[in-house]
Amino acid sequence: QSHIWNETVELFRAKMPLRKHRCRFKSYEHCFTAAEAVDWLHELLRCNQNFGPEVTRKQTIQLLKKFLKNHVIEDIKGKWGQEDFEDNRHLYRFPPSSPLKPYPKKPPYQKDVIKFPEWNDPPPGTSQENIPVRPVVMNSEMWYKRHSIAIGEVPACRLVHRRQLTEANVEEIWKSMTLSYLQKILGLDSLEEVLDIKLVNSKFIIHNVYSVSKQGVVILDDKSKELPHWVLSAMKCLANWPNSCDLKQPMYLGFEKDVFKTIADYYGHLKEPLLTFHLFDAFVSVLGLLQKEKVAVEAFQICCLLLPPENRRKLQLLMRMMARICLNKEMPPLCDGFGTRTLMVQTFSRCILCSKDEVDLDELLAARLVTFLMDNYQEILKVPLALQTSIEERVAHLRRVQIKYPGADMDITLSAPSFCRQISPEEFEYQRSYGSQEPLAALLEEVITDAKLSSKEKKKKLKQFQKSYPEVYQERFPTPESEALLFPEKPKPKPQLLMWALKKPFQPFQRTRSFRM
Repeated sequence: QSHIWNETVELFRAKMPLRKHRCRFKSYEHCFTAAEAVDWLHELLRCNQNFGPEVTRKQTIQLLKKFLKNHVIEDIKGKWGQEDFEDNRHLYRFPPSSPLKPYPKKPPYQKDVIKFPEWNDPPPGTSQENIPVRPVVMNSEMWYKRHSIAIGEVPACRLVHRRQLTEANVEEIWKSMTLSYLQKILGLDSLEEVLDIKLVNSKFIIHNVYSVSKQGVVILDDKSKELPHWVLSAMKCLANWPNSCDLKQPMYLGFEKDVFKTIADYYGHLKEPLLTFHLFDAFVSVLGLLQKEKVAVEAFQICCLLLPPENRRKLQLLMRMMARICLNKEMPPLCDGFGTRTLMVQTFSRCILCSKDEVDLDELLAARLVTFLMDNYQEILKVPLALQTSIEERVAHLRRVQIKYPGADMDITLSAPSFCRQISPEEFEYQRSYGSQEPLAALLEEVITDAKLSSKEKKKKLKQFQKSYPEVYQERFPTPESEALLFPEKPKPKPQLLMWALKKPFQPFQRTRSFRM
């Protein structure tokens, strides 16, 4: 987060209005009062995409205390180093030079490449018998499409064996592809800048994807890591207020405030924030993407998959409660002087995100992140379907048995039969000649009986089939007569008689006798 600190400091020094002030009968040039600094910096933070409009005046004062401690500002007597900044008329100024924080140096990036099975690297002792493959139903239409091009001589092929994927292999695939997807979204050259890859647990990712309820909430195998029953009951009470309070305690004025305090005390005493110390930099790096909301949501989805399942479950239940409380118009005020939304952010931001060592912008960054989480928690805490599908297809591909032809650049998946074994070239030729007769004959019959084809189209297809599969065609039409029966000749129509044609033979014209006497 050093770049966020430096950016804020530079903006503050460059644009904070400075003017002449008087204090105790003396004039001081180029300075500002504490109240003026709070007003101006508060507005700057509210308009900054890294912090947002939820920043409070109290948080702004806390940041100015950090500025005074780190010598970003000093009082008019040159004193600094303490966090005794208050919102008053005390005068401050900028020192001649303001120290910026150096960017942390990361060790050189070494990408860990997962070693997948090679085509020519069958493990010793692997049986070549009964290797399962995914069965595919082959109908005549699919067969025709695959064999519509003239079939030539099939070269000798060999069965390709892949190393059997162990559970550890599958876990490494999930980890590698998930981190690769996150790195691409964040636009980083290396994830080493934001997290220690060695600390990412692939079992957590798989559990968060598959061990979920119908509502998408993580189901824990170890029930000892569940929320205490009394905390869960209190959260349900406020989330469904006023219809679902099962605490079996009498309702009294201010009851809801006490229930909320119980929840806040539990989450406030967690040993580690829900987003963990390890993933602090990863989540903070996503804050720079908030202008692109869809991209930011995808990045948060991936980061939340890396959480321990118990943390993800607690986060899901907490965010759902916070969102419901904010939308509930019947909920009485839970704290005097704070709006419900501001109260939710201020109360739970630190138990959701903070660094192991106190960092100057922790509180502001946590408030910004929690605000975004609360507005988009349903999408963020979903399993990213595109990533899940991509990984599942990758694993399925690596488990398929394949065959390879000499000189071929592409591999063809052997989809039938369900189990296969290596055969000799002679046996392959025999199967090629006789094993395909039945589906080819079915294809031919389908063409013959297709009433949708015109005679011209049907003749064309039959001619192509005869050229590609002469043996099958000859068996169906052994003689020219049998083929001719498929296209019987239509009787030629008789020529129509002319209207003026006479039934008697034509007689030469004879001059008639005149009726005139």
